Amino acid sequence: MRFDTPVKLSELATLTGTRVLGDGSRLVSGINEIHKVEEGDITFVDHPKYYEKALHSAASFVIINKEVEVPEGKALLFAEDPFSVYITIVKKFRIFEKSEQAISPLSKIGAGTILQPGVFVGHHVTIGKNCLIHPNVTIYDHTIIGDDVVIHAGTVIGSDAFYFKRRPEGYDKMVSCGRVIIGNRVEIGASCTIDKGVSGDTIIGDGTKMDNMIHIGHDTVIGKNCLFAAQVGIAGVVTIEDDVILWGQVGVQKDLTIGKGAVVLGQSGVPKSIEGGKTYFGSPTQEAREKMKELAFVKQLPEIIEKLKR
Repeated sequence: MRFDTPVKLSELATLTGTRVLGDGSRLVSGINEIHKVEEGDITFVDHPKYYEKALHSAASFVIINKEVEVPEGKALLFAEDPFSVYITIVKKFRIFEKSEQAISPLSKIGAGTILQPGVFVGHHVTIGKNCLIHPNVTIYDHTIIGDDVVIHAGTVIGSDAFYFKRRPEGYDKMVSCGRVIIGNRVEIGASCTIDKGVSGDTIIGDGTKMDNMIHIGHDTVIGKNCLFAAQVGIAGVVTIEDDVILWGQVGVQKDLTIGKGAVVLGQSGVPKSIEGGKTYFGSPTQEAREKMKELAFVKQLPEIIEKLKR
């Protein structure tokens, strides 16, 4: 998330009750999770396993719970609980705005776009030209939708990321401040859910088509002209390149990439990155031809065992 106006690091330290390590006069331009950071951003790290990754990331500022030497070109905030500090900053700069009517006057809707009865459009939403939004679609704040998009009934765009930090007493919610961005000529079926990014953007590329009851997790980036059949479930921080086809009930694990032109057959589970230009099947997935040979062999096992007994 980018701040409307850059903020001095020292001001964030005052807001959060933390201590600056380095130059507190430097300007912070945004806040992001580690996998989305850019120069000028502040991020957080609270586990020794990820200290080096955060300190050597593109982020200019890091909230950290260990006093370390400040890397060149960066400044730090020392905090006992970096996660809570991060959430305090998010809440300060992405304040929840209550809606008083179904279509926010702060939204922008392009010429020729039709909103059927029961559609909700939140604050700061942009919808392009010649779109058709069917009944009871919910579009959360800050969503951006391109031209010639069709969204079918009951779909929810921009709900919070499913992201929690486990504590001894329960779970703390990672407050979402990202967006959903939908390209041109996208069609989204009925009763789909697309989560906003935690701090960045969930993106659906131009020309992608989605069937009914599909879930897209936070910060996932989907390329152009993809085709997803019913009940596909995609976890967070997934990259799906152009022209990918996922058939019905495919499940995709988090933090992976599906290469351009890959086809995943129905009811498969994708646990790790797969190359483009191939067809996959099974859970865990493998190339479909090899999986089919394996299944054929399994069917022959009873006959083979009987022969061995003789």
